[in-house]
Amino acid sequence: MNKIDFAKVRAIDFHTHAEESCGCHADDGYDELQSTMAKYFGAPWSHPPTIDETAAHYRQMNIAAVIFPVDAERETGYRRYNNYEVADACARNDDILIPFASIDPAKGKLGAREARDLVENHGVQGFKFHPTMQGFYPNDRMAYPLYEAIAETGKPALFHTGQTGVGSGMRGGNSMRLKYSDPMIIDDVAVDFPDMPIILAHPSFPWQEEALSVAQHKPNVYIDLSGWSPKYFPPILVRYANTLLKKKMLFGSDWPMIAPEKWLDAFDKAEFRDEVRPLILKENAMRLLGVSD
Repeated sequence: MNKIDFAKVRAIDFHTHAEESCGCHADDGYDELQSTMAKYFGAPWSHPPTIDETAAHYRQMNIAAVIFPVDAERETGYRRYNNYEVADACARNDDILIPFASIDPAKGKLGAREARDLVENHGVQGFKFHPTMQGFYPNDRMAYPLYEAIAETGKPALFHTGQTGVGSGMRGGNSMRLKYSDPMIIDDVAVDFPDMPIILAHPSFPWQEEALSVAQHKPNVYIDLSGWSPKYFPPILVRYANTLLKKKMLFGSDWPMIAPEKWLDAFDKAEFRDEVRPLILKENAMRLLGVSD
């Protein structure tokens, strides 16, 4: 991250996904999940781009990107993309990529040790949780040893919230349970870890007002606007982004399902105030990442 020229990039995308090369684990069903998601989002690929391909695209767009895997192997059977491999790939592209890691909180003390090592020795700048894919309530005390380790590092924790495109339309939703991703559950985490920055990812359908409530009430809670085109944002989300939460909203695309340039084009046409746009696109993220006051 030290090599990123934040003064020159036009935006910071706070929500992109890291994927391995095609066919690494052809037997675990993950490729089928990805191709189904691509159809759901209308993405123009059958297997998502690699980290290096992602970096090349973002470099061309002059956009810095937070990028992460999702460790959901215990719940889903999909092998995780090893955090150390992700960190190494990001180190090759540290002029444009900001590495986050993902650890299943069920790993307890082992996961906590990995989190500390990733930050101290491998440049990781934050952590991603997907309660629906990982199959846990964020306020489950099982997760607290990992949160404690993250809080010690001062790095942010980013939580998927709301409905998900993962498994959408598949039989039984591919066993994904939406109940785990109610943002109100994360209110408990914000109370118990008041100094750990928390990001609620996505417009949190069907719990949009709950997400806004938590972000307004808890000083350490932010919202990223990924996963939806801004043209579909509910009016109450835009209203809060323009006013009470203007310093707590973050640009995120959900690459590779949504390309950043497509999101930004819709953002240009949405009802955001001119003075709020630079906050959402870059300034709030810089402050959260500790690269500005």
